[in-house]
Parts: sequence; C-alpha cells; structure tokens
Amino acid sequence: MEAILDFNQDLDVGLFDRVVDALFSGKGEEQKMAQQVLTQFTDHEMSWARADRILSDSNSLQSKFIALQILEKLIQTKWKILDEEPRNGIKNFSLNLIVELASSEESLRQNRVFLSKLNLVLVQILKQDWPQKWPDFIPDIVATSRTNLALCENNMAILKLLSEEVFDFSAEQMTQAKAKALKTQMCGEFSSIYSLCMEILQKAVQPSLILATLETLLRFLSWIPFGFIFEMDLINNLCTRFLQPPITRNVTIKCLTEIGSLECGNEYQEQLVNMFTMAVGGLHEILGDLGNVSEEWDEYDDDQQEFIQNVAIFLTSFLSSHLRLVETSASRASVIQAHQYVLRISQVDERELFKVCLEYWNVLVRG
Repeated sequence: MEAILDFNQDLDVGLFDRVVDALFSGKGEEQKMAQQVLTQFTDHEMSWARADRILSDSNSLQSKFIALQILEKLIQTKWKILDEEPRNGIKNFSLNLIVELASSEESLRQNRVFLSKLNLVLVQILKQDWPQKWPDFIPDIVATSRTNLALCENNMAILKLLSEEVFDFSAEQMTQAKAKALKTQMCGEFSSIYSLCMEILQKAVQPSLILATLETLLRFLSWIPFGFIFEMDLINNLCTRFLQPPITRNVTIKCLTEIGSLECGNEYQEQLVNMFTMAVGGLHEILGDLGNVSEEWDEYDDDQQEFIQNVAIFLTSFLSSHLRLVETSASRASVIQAHQYVLRISQVDERELFKVCLEYWNVLVRG
C-alpha cells in the first residue's frame, strides 16, 4: 500500500484503487492501514499533481471522488500561490472532463453524481479566477450550451451552483468585497444567461433540460434585475406552459412563490396581480375545487403531496404579502378560490402543512 506514497515515482492507479477498496470494503488491520495510507496521501503537498491520473485512469468511483476532494481543497486553500501553468492545467483538465462526460444523454445520466461533484470543483475555480482571469466564462458557457443538449443541461447545473455559491453562501466563504464583485459581474452579464434560458424554455422539448433550466432560474429569481421578471414573458411562460405538466409543476410553483416574495415596491403591482390570477386559474385546472384533499391525502404519491405543500406555501406567502392588493385589484373569484384552497389544505391531517396554513390565518385575522 505504501507505494502510492512515493511521489518520486509514477502513481500506480490500480494499486491506488485497491487501497481505496480496502478502506471501503476491507476489515480490521487492512482497513486501518488503508485509512492511514490514504490520509498521508491526501495530506501530501503534491497529492493534487496525481489527481488527473486518478480521474483519467481509475476504475473506482470512490477513487475519483477522493481525487476531486484533493483538488477542491487545493483550490480553496492554495490556488493563489500556484503558478499560472498548473492553475490553467487544472482548469482546462476539469473543463475537458466535464465536456467529455456531459457530451451525450447516456453519459450524462450514467455520470450524474460524479458530474455534480466535478461541477462544484469548477465553480470553486470560478470563485477564484472569474472574472479577472477568466473573463470569457459566461459567453463561453452560453455558446457551448447551444451546441449540445446534454452539455446544455449540465451547464444549467453549473450556473445554478455558481448562483448558489455567490448569492446564497458567499457570506461564509469569501470576503464582502469579493462577494460584491462577483454579484456585480453576474448581474452585468445576466442578459445573455437569461436569453439562453428563455430560448430553452421556448424551444426545448426534452423534459430533463426544461426542468434543469427552471431549477436554475429558481436560484436566479432572488437577485436578478426586476425587469427580467416583470417586463419580459417569464411569468406568462411559467403560468401557461409549465404550471400544469407534472414534471415541471413543483419547480414552477416555487418560482412563482419566489417572485411573489420579492420586494419590488409599487412599480410592478399590475404584474403581480396578473400572476396571481393566472396562477390561481392554472391551479384550478389542475386541482379542481380540491374538495376531497383531506380524505385522499394518504393516497397521493410523494410528488402530489409535494405539489399540494408547495401550493400552500405559494398561496399563504403571496396572500400574506399582497392581500390588500389582490382584494382591490384581482377578480373576486380568484381571491375566493385561493382562500378555499388554503381552507381545504388546512383540513389535511399533516402537521407541517397545517402550520403553514395556520400562520396565514393568523395574519388574516389580525388584519
């Protein structure tokens, strides 16, 4: 086992795989020795230089995950002190491997878990190098998305991860100045990303690609300029095209919930009312009057239950924020229908669902 610790010799990838297998499948002293050897290997200052061999030649998924962990640690702790050549080498290797694994629908499905981790490594590089040392990243990812459907789907996952890292987790992982710079850059280049997303939603027929795009948009909605949401066709597309199909209805209602929670002042009140009206109308086409939901709840599958939960969250959060607006501007039928849904969902024997509805009833009673 100790032979993999000799960094003066080429790595025996097959031996490395056997050591990893001993860690995960071995017992007793063999497993203990494998743990010690792998700990020494991953802690070695040059272990990152072996990652490409492992990722290229290993037959063990666990070995490849260890290699990615080594790269991720390097990027987070030593990236700035590396010379430009190894930095570019790691970046290009990661990009090429992603393109290879996401080049076809079959490969994308087979390698989804591994690709998710590899995408995260790429995003860690982006947090270090973009935009100063990687100014063409957004144009490049938009351009490659138009060449291959499977690659486009994975690119959506990368953009989603980047949004999460910059806007959701940045406070814990980077300085305020760095976070602000990345947010400014994302907003400044968002028009090309938005155009790509709209093009996919208007033309794509592959369900997994449409779903990936909607999930990515969901992460964008909290920070993109309001004009993209309220002055374009996004809301209309969500309500008329993606609310009813079972595969997209859950992420779509989450998008509508996010839009309804935005603090956009009085400028877009008309658009909010129209969204509410279209959404309630769309829900009625799917759910009818929902009269038997409490009796039929246990017969629903997980996806149906999740949708009812998401509907409750959408309606209660929207009405809590905009009740006066819809009472004065929306149709009476839409407002009554929305409250009927909340009332009937309140009757379901499910604690967390009841708590969601109860919070709104408290808001309503207090006026």
